[in-house]
Amino acid sequence: MGLVKKVVMLTDLEGVAGITSFEDQAFSSGRYYDSARRLLTAEVNAAIDGLMQAGVEEALVIDGHGAGGIAYEELHERATLLHGRPLAPWHRLAPVIADHDAAILVGQHAMAGAVTGVLSHTQSSRTIDYYRLNDQPIGETAQFALCCGELGVPVILLTGDADACAEARELISDIVTVAVKQGLGRTTAISLSPTQARRAIREGATLAIAKHNRSPLTPLRWPGPYTLEIRYFFTTDADARASQAGAERVDDRTIRFTGDSLLEIIYR
Repeated sequence: MGLVKKVVMLTDLEGVAGITSFEDQAFSSGRYYDSARRLLTAEVNAAIDGLMQAGVEEALVIDGHGAGGIAYEELHERATLLHGRPLAPWHRLAPVIADHDAAILVGQHAMAGAVTGVLSHTQSSRTIDYYRLNDQPIGETAQFALCCGELGVPVILLTGDADACAEARELISDIVTVAVKQGLGRTTAISLSPTQARRAIREGATLAIAKHNRSPLTPLRWPGPYTLEIRYFFTTDADARASQAGAERVDDRTIRFTGDSLLEIIYR
């Protein structure tokens, strides 16, 4: 395996230093949403600086926040951006991700139910109670890492709140993590200053590449077949999903999907 030259980065907003509110910062209608987007973009740029310092030549940024979290006009000059909603289907996205040597996550939050996870949720903070894959609770970190693993791409770095970092280390023991804030509850945190957070992310990105170049991480894979359960807060959302192809109604608020291909069910 050669040195890492191409990195794909998935971003989110809730794991960024200084972010503690869905309504004010993470939702597009929030009064501080534009400021939050700039905070995320600065952390993304810090990560790219660290990657480039370690010898990476190309960085593709996937804007993973639902309403769009990247301030495009402030994005690092050496980055490219995959953005827009709805996202392209997986048969088009998969080869794009697979064409990279490693993957990282920036601005990540913990899964739904994490008691001190800042703005913890899985996919939708408004509608989803939890995701479980083969009876194992999973969050968005596991979803992305497993998809990358199926494509032969290891996830080598995560930045976000402390609970998100712990979640990543449980999945991938040798991953490099950078905690930019410590949650005291779902909407309370102790954040590093912007300068401290960006310095730590820059150093973490450089370390992750150097560490992986010395001792490559194995892409994360779980054996199939796969059973994905999604539990909603409200029966109306389960009603809507129950009519989709392959969906099985487990109970009033839970939907199940099964299959042999992880890529076909993990983001259902």
